[in-house]
Amino acid sequence: MSKKTDHFAFLEHERRDPDVLPIEVRRAEFREIYKPFTEQDAADQSERCLDCGNPYCEWKCPVHNYIPNWLKLAGEGRIMEAATLCHETNSLPEVCGRICPQDRLCEQACTLATGFGAVTIGAIEKYIVDEALKQGWRPDLSKVKTRPWSVGIVGAGPAGLACADVLTRNGVSVTVYDRYPEIGGLLSFGIPDFKLELAVMQRRRDILEGAGVHFKLNCEIGRDIKAEELENMHDALFFGTGTYKPVEARLPGMEDGGIVPALEYLIGQTAHTYGLELPGYPHIDPAGEHVLVLGGGDTAMDCVRTAIRQGAGSVQCVYRRDQANMPGSPREVKHAMKEGVNFEFNTQPVMLVHKDGKLEGLEVLRTRLVEDGSGRARPEPIEGSEEVLPATALIFAFGYQPSPPDWLNAIGVETDDWGLVNVDDRLPGQTSNPSIFAAGDNVRGSDLVVTAIADAREAAQSIVQYLEMTQAGRKSA
Repeated sequence: MSKKTDHFAFLEHERRDPDVLPIEVRRAEFREIYKPFTEQDAADQSERCLDCGNPYCEWKCPVHNYIPNWLKLAGEGRIMEAATLCHETNSLPEVCGRICPQDRLCEQACTLATGFGAVTIGAIEKYIVDEALKQGWRPDLSKVKTRPWSVGIVGAGPAGLACADVLTRNGVSVTVYDRYPEIGGLLSFGIPDFKLELAVMQRRRDILEGAGVHFKLNCEIGRDIKAEELENMHDALFFGTGTYKPVEARLPGMEDGGIVPALEYLIGQTAHTYGLELPGYPHIDPAGEHVLVLGGGDTAMDCVRTAIRQGAGSVQCVYRRDQANMPGSPREVKHAMKEGVNFEFNTQPVMLVHKDGKLEGLEVLRTRLVEDGSGRARPEPIEGSEEVLPATALIFAFGYQPSPPDWLNAIGVETDDWGLVNVDDRLPGQTSNPSIFAAGDNVRGSDLVVTAIADAREAAQSIVQYLEMTQAGRKSA
């Protein structure tokens, strides 16, 4: 008999986020800062859900998670069922529970968000999946019928893993190729452990391999396997190669050194932490340095919080708009502030300042925001506001651009003027080569992890449909 629903639980229980590690611990260690919910915590917070007739949270979620349904199951202690339901719409729910900007998505859309505090959807999702996996939950593939097809997936990031998950559940044989020594892409190497520990992705790898997914890691297409060979090895291909090329800072004085792109810095730190050799990503240690980070997104927050943990003498974030207009998650900004990061809002970089060949500072201009009719206030420099901020290390985080490999054209995959893979309306995710599909950042540009998952799951269904149509065509010929 199911537990009786308390429709007024949101009055009895205030919104409560998971406890966080003490500041002195957070500042010194690379591990997730949130403590896990207890069973009672998860039940109390789940019961706050109003179970809206047309749940806004579900529609605001890019993968359209059945949020009220698995909240109800969690409130009743039916964790294994809740985990199964989480996986029906999301291939990486434990990841999204940790790093999704719920404060801009499902929780922002929660009916209780105004006045009572949104349900802690992300923390409960994390609890459900972590607890279920601890208890031995694995996907039930007993009713899956094996299909006679093989699909090669290039890229073991969120898009590639989501595609592999859906294809496997449809009985398709899957091999995932990736140049890194571990799965996850930027989930493993670009996102610091204080948000997402590598062990989480290693556990997901075990689950996917147990379901039949094959991984060929430390394998780069074009170097270890020719693209044409790869195409001949499989019935269809999927590309989820992401975006790795940084948007350049283009500041005078860069040629004299002292500045590094965010991704190079973050990947280098992860490789160092785990003793991995990743060519092109040196370990950068800013201990005792005056670190400036340029940018206002989540990657910039990852950089400033990493520098704090590395023992930087001071860490400042320079952003040309105000706090309200930062593109990153407000939650991440709040964490950064509490951990000791100073913010220079309404501040525009002008040039790097060197002395005796070493970086000494960054010349900046203060700005004011003006409305220009575009919908977003534009930063306007304030004349005479120049000053130099001390800096001995500078990191820029202005976003990423696609850098399509040369071999794409060799196998008939077209890209646009920006380097993004072209897909059309024949089937979602299908490229100019009918047997090759793509989704994620290499199609839409840098975006959220959950968006890449949603797009890739849809593309996987397109692959199944394409293979079915191809098989039917062969039989009728």
